[in-house]
Amino acid sequence: RFCLPLVLVSLPTMATGEEIPPALQDSWGDFWLFRFFVNAAGYASIVVPGFLLIQYFKRRNYLETGRGICFPVIKSCVFGSEVKSVHQEDGSLSPRAEPTESSTARQVFKLLFCAAGLQASYLTWGVLQERVMTRTYGATETDPGEKFKDSQFLVFMNRILAFTVAGLYCALTKQPRHGAPMYKYSFASLSNILSSWCQYEALKYISFPTQVLAKASKVIPVMMMGKLVSRKSYEYWEYLTAALISMGVSMFLLSSAPNRHMSTVTTFSGIVLLAGYIIFDSFTSNWQDALFTYKMSPVQMMFGVNVFSCLFTVGSLLEQGALLESLRFMARHSEFMAHAVLLSVCSACGQLFIFYTINQFGAAVFTIIMTLRQAFAILLSCLIYGHTVTVVGGLGVAVVFMALFLRVYARSRMKKRSKKVPPGESTVQKV
Repeated sequence: RFCLPLVLVSLPTMATGEEIPPALQDSWGDFWLFRFFVNAAGYASIVVPGFLLIQYFKRRNYLETGRGICFPVIKSCVFGSEVKSVHQEDGSLSPRAEPTESSTARQVFKLLFCAAGLQASYLTWGVLQERVMTRTYGATETDPGEKFKDSQFLVFMNRILAFTVAGLYCALTKQPRHGAPMYKYSFASLSNILSSWCQYEALKYISFPTQVLAKASKVIPVMMMGKLVSRKSYEYWEYLTAALISMGVSMFLLSSAPNRHMSTVTTFSGIVLLAGYIIFDSFTSNWQDALFTYKMSPVQMMFGVNVFSCLFTVGSLLEQGALLESLRFMARHSEFMAHAVLLSVCSACGQLFIFYTINQFGAAVFTIIMTLRQAFAILLSCLIYGHTVTVVGGLGVAVVFMALFLRVYARSRMKKRSKKVPPGESTVQKV
């Protein structure tokens, strides 16, 4: 009977394999694994009743027998209204609008606008993310200040603004008739908020450059999830670039720099959280790809996923009493309020720039811009927050980005070649 409390108290030390600084871990209740299970329990309190309701309506054959004022809502949430459409080649991407009678100068201006918007949104988002999760607020000469600890509140802030922006966009512009059962968005939503939570929480244990490189290497689990979820097959160059990315990330993680302080040390907890982020995010992208077999626009997808994200996060925060606590922290520190709001604005604007860039120039150009953004994010973080990178680590970073550009080049060549394939010949399905 005395073992369980002892194990709970010792969990933080056991998981990281090292002594946890008091500034990071005030008690075992602040340990990330405990917080993860508490958050998951909050989500389960919404998911389980929802699952039982869906099964109930399906067993009752509600689509045939249901009537009344609630019928349209239940039909939309549980059954949907349209059959699936033919799956497009790029899945999650709407057909790109080809420029018609547009001058070169106009196209260059659009490209610069998209690149500047993406870089500004996500570079600012990255800097603010590291600031909020690794620095204190309200510090004075006599008071060290306090850190904001609840990553779930930041996820909620991001999702509520994205939900609002997507809802307004759908209301003001013409969208395809929606046909997917609404509950199917909940799977992508749940994995999305868990991946975002892991991303924020990981910054307590790893440096921001390490996190950026880990994101770059997520093509490997995405390929694995593609095989499991969508039964996809891949070309040899995709496996080659995945191996190069793995090698580059390993070189960076295994390199050591002299006099590394706690904020730049990669701990076991940080590695586990990064793995959680990559796994959840890989599932999200593959599930969304499957959902695009229904007729919908990317903004409708953004709206549907964020509806459930807001529901899950606000429900969990209210159950824990963390929503009021976070709002009180925001009231005590106006700087944090500004950072949290700007973080959400950058996230929502970034998503809109993503849709516009892909629509105007295609996925290849978008990937190049975002790859450059990752490189700039590492450089900016090192300059602002003083992270050190060794020669071996820098070489690893170079290998990763070389593999990413090689991947973009090979994919564009394959697409051009596939257009020349005679009718009747099949091509290998790509990510």
